[in-house]
Amino acid sequence: MRPMSRYTVAVMGVVSAGLTLLAADGPRQGASAAAAQAPPAATAAAPRAARPTATAPAMMTAHATSGFPVTEQNALVKQYCATCHNDRAKAGGLTLAAFDAGAVTEHPDVAEKVIRKLRAGMMPPAGARRPEGTVLSDLATALEMRIDRAAALSPNPGRRPFQRLNRVEYTYAIRDLLNLDVDVEAFLPPDTISDGFDNVADAQGFSPTVLEGYLRAASAISTLAVGDANAAPTEATFKVPRTANQMRQVEGAPFGTRGGVAVTHIFPADGEYTFRMMLHSIPTGQLFGSSFPGEKIEVSINGARVALLDIPTSMSEADPNGMNLVTPRIYVKAGPQRVAAAFIARFDAPVDDLIAPIEHTMADSQIGSGFGITALPHLREFAITGPIKVTGVSDSPSRRRIFTCRPTATSEEAACAASIVRRLASLAYRAPASAEDVRKLMMFYEQGRTEGDFEEGVRMALQALLASPKFLFRLEEVPATVRPGQNYRITEYDLASRLSFFLWGSGPDEELLKLAGRGMLRQPGVIEKQVARMLRDPRSEALATRFASQWLRLQDLVRLIPDYLQYPQYDRTLADALKRETELFFDAIVRDDRSVLELLTADYTFVNERVAKHYGVPNIVGPEFRRVTLTDPNRRGLLGHGSILALTSVADRTSPVQRGKWIMEVLLGSPPPAPPPNVPSLDDSVSAAQGARVLSVRERMEEHRKNPACNSCHRVIDPLGLALENFDVTGAWRIRDGDSTIDSNGDLYDGTKMQGPKGLREAILKHKDVFLLSFTESLMTYGLGRRVEHFDLPTVRAIVRDAEKGDYRMSAFVLGLVKSPAFQMGRLEAAETTEER
Repeated sequence: MRPMSRYTVAVMGVVSAGLTLLAADGPRQGASAAAAQAPPAATAAAPRAARPTATAPAMMTAHATSGFPVTEQNALVKQYCATCHNDRAKAGGLTLAAFDAGAVTEHPDVAEKVIRKLRAGMMPPAGARRPEGTVLSDLATALEMRIDRAAALSPNPGRRPFQRLNRVEYTYAIRDLLNLDVDVEAFLPPDTISDGFDNVADAQGFSPTVLEGYLRAASAISTLAVGDANAAPTEATFKVPRTANQMRQVEGAPFGTRGGVAVTHIFPADGEYTFRMMLHSIPTGQLFGSSFPGEKIEVSINGARVALLDIPTSMSEADPNGMNLVTPRIYVKAGPQRVAAAFIARFDAPVDDLIAPIEHTMADSQIGSGFGITALPHLREFAITGPIKVTGVSDSPSRRRIFTCRPTATSEEAACAASIVRRLASLAYRAPASAEDVRKLMMFYEQGRTEGDFEEGVRMALQALLASPKFLFRLEEVPATVRPGQNYRITEYDLASRLSFFLWGSGPDEELLKLAGRGMLRQPGVIEKQVARMLRDPRSEALATRFASQWLRLQDLVRLIPDYLQYPQYDRTLADALKRETELFFDAIVRDDRSVLELLTADYTFVNERVAKHYGVPNIVGPEFRRVTLTDPNRRGLLGHGSILALTSVADRTSPVQRGKWIMEVLLGSPPPAPPPNVPSLDDSVSAAQGARVLSVRERMEEHRKNPACNSCHRVIDPLGLALENFDVTGAWRIRDGDSTIDSNGDLYDGTKMQGPKGLREAILKHKDVFLLSFTESLMTYGLGRRVEHFDLPTVRAIVRDAEKGDYRMSAFVLGLVKSPAFQMGRLEAAETTEER
């Protein structure tokens, strides 16, 4: 990366000025006809199919609509709810002493809490008296109808503060703009997770550190994209996780190799580079795997071997180069290249193992034995240094994307540069670049051209573009005529951006921008066709890798490192494969437009050899994932996925509490309350053994629940997690826990009997409306980039009701959100003054 030049300082000035304007002006303002003001009440601006209406839910009964007077509703709440939820007890921090079912629109936040618990069957609590029949669901329906009618008359699309590109959105935007895959973790700090997602606008901080990160990224990425004939040598290091399996072929490495690492590295220029491999050592400093002479490691570029090095068995950390092997200088062309460092596989069978092979191939090094379970060298890190001698800059995918014209004379350079800048800025700014936009960027081009050549001028303009607030922030235009407290339709360009960031995690493509420019996105049938097109596009995988991954909390999987003596078959390679299984599963439901309920019931999944071996699925060989039909009903749906089961475990035992809590929070949308203060954890409060006998997890949980402070919550949480107790820490099936046969029976909080994973799945499907509402709320949070509030819940219910007509297909939920007022409209808050805008 180049040192900060006076040009970078100038870019900083542009960003600072832009942020000053942003702070002063708030959202973008204009008098665009496409963003015409809409009155607070529902108007033609809000698509009819997406408005909350007074239409009753499918489960509504005649009793709820005509034979259930408000007086009876109030009496029901007083009899079954207010005994605990009163001014004195305030169970759960909620009082219903003055609850009036006929006036729920005055306090809809309280009413929505009641509705959620009634729908989930959690209230009245287990063991308490309950009315017979469908009275509770009828009460929930009556409350919903009253709130939904009021919301239909006065919709509130909510307000989203300005939103900046987070790490992944920035990465995807660069990929789509410049055809360049970059790792921005070196530049941007981690994003804050709020309500389960990293794109919630009001949780995104903007500090000098973030600003500096954006500026450094703009400088480095513009240089990589254009190429740098004056590049100075730098070192890029890639670490191999200690728990990664290094006995199998790594994806991207040549056939006939094992272990190591394969990466796509962007070389800034044609020239000579060196490659360094650091190997693992044992605690005393000698080479791990020194018992087998003749080991070799190769470096390959795009599958072709460029270096082959012998691994001396005498290597030691005391050597001048330590545990490092370095190649001679190797000539590499500029641009992205697939580089791998991997060991030559010398055996067709694991004859080097002294016992049966395990997957966690570094496990024995952690207990101090130089060799034992697996006795071959392992790669610790791989580094690329250069360019040492630059010979030029070759053509690359990013250069082809940038340089759409080439001047043949000096007099043609400015016009060509302006054409390049205008096209890139229109895509980066997610709306046509104005003459003023181009003029400002061309100022940077001219500065760069003065000190360098035509390409340096374009690079400088690109750096300024990538540092512009119009690229970094998703600024939405507010009509100048809108008054505080009023709703308005967002512009078609802003609608195109909301749509693309929702489905692709990146900015709109040229087709979306053209439709927005013609004012056609809201024409009948157009947005439906665009959603269908976008879901077919490979970029829609972002719904799996971004939305589903965060909704299901798959990022927590890396935190689990099981005890390697108890679970030697679990390693980082398997963890990555289990995560990928769940992503591919969700992506298949999106791409094939299957029912959202198949997330719980699907009799298929996606496995490679590692996952298949872990699940006991026969006849699967190789690292490629493929779809398989599940014959074991316990494996169906997400509840049988190893990723979910592992991320809800601890290192040396399963955790029914974490598994039950995950089900309540993620699938049912009803998180349990935080534990009381000073209550000891299970491991601290209950001994794992009684005499010579080791207690099962269930027995330890039963002892823990004897504490009255713990029982009220754990009697709800524990049965959910214990139903999955046949799955061990890593998600593998078992029938015993220590000395005890596993008992996976239990009662759901509403009294439903459950037996194992199949029974748990059926119990959740009994409350499928709660699961669908929870899923829709999460989809809405991610799609809007803001928290779902109580005033959004009528829209959530409307989306679910409409999706039922389409058999709950995934596209119905996506379209329901996209066509809703919350997605297509905005609101200027009454607290904002003209000066603040």
